[in-house]
Amino acid sequence: MSRAPEFIALSDDAVRAVAGANSRHAALIEDAFGVLVETPGGGVSISGDAKSRGQAKKTVLAIAERADQGLEIGEADVRVAIGQARGGGGGSVGSTSPGSILPVGKRGQVAPKTPTQAKYLDALSQCDLVFGLGPAGTGKTFLAVAHGAGMLLRGAVDRLIVARPAVEAGERLGFLPGDMNEKVDPYMAPVWEALTDILGAEQLRRRREKGEIEVAPIAFLRGRTLSHAFVIVDEAQNASRAQMKMVLTRLGEGARMAVTGDPTQIDLPNPRDSGLAHAVGLLEGVKGIGVTRFSAEDVVRHPLVERIVRAYDADAAKHGRTV
Repeated sequence: MSRAPEFIALSDDAVRAVAGANSRHAALIEDAFGVLVETPGGGVSISGDAKSRGQAKKTVLAIAERADQGLEIGEADVRVAIGQARGGGGGSVGSTSPGSILPVGKRGQVAPKTPTQAKYLDALSQCDLVFGLGPAGTGKTFLAVAHGAGMLLRGAVDRLIVARPAVEAGERLGFLPGDMNEKVDPYMAPVWEALTDILGAEQLRRRREKGEIEVAPIAFLRGRTLSHAFVIVDEAQNASRAQMKMVLTRLGEGARMAVTGDPTQIDLPNPRDSGLAHAVGLLEGVKGIGVTRFSAEDVVRHPLVERIVRAYDADAAKHGRTV
């Protein structure tokens, strides 16, 4: 490291975000680029060769921009900023229009972590029907729930409805203990977790009791007209073509819908019966319908998840199959 350190003047909030608890964020940046990151006061100092310093600087500035917007910075945000800097990006991860930052998270605002997430939130704010396709850990469901919760809180819709195919349960729901809600809840756990993370347990309980929030299997939507509601169809790759048509035609006056799923993770006995890819093929390009495709670069869970997704994608491409 023969080059002189580069100093970047930042706000106190930005410096704390770049450093992270116990300097964890700074360590991630150091490991990624082979640099030394220090916070001597009033900013951040980066030591290393010119190329590495440049990439680290892009990462630091991206983190600082989010911190100065009042957004919470976690390790996932740092890893995304590192990935953007490596890919020649840098700066903001994407649009910061009003539709892309949602003031509904119990720990603060919910904002996109990747450019694709930003495009997804923009599509949710502009289109009546949005398909979000991609691997696990990309935020498809969480962001749709956050957007729907935001619409509910500001009175843009009267209800938030989340539906999932209960593929694992099938007709065996009757063998589970409890009433119908208790039978169904285990299959809806990921949705309840997202709602709890966004709204908090107490507000979720109140709104659920008032009928403003409903989580149910897709079959429960048959025969209904969903008006003035934000509807999320999660794990839609496990909905049959007939179920998908049924759900899409439930939209009533003042309703919006997000359909999320991973076309490579189909649990149906006959994967060709999946309605998600079929619906996207029919409807992409239709006015009022948006389609956002996520990739491994958008994974914001544990860093291993991105590597796992890439490995499976590579195997599928090699053998010409899906998993």
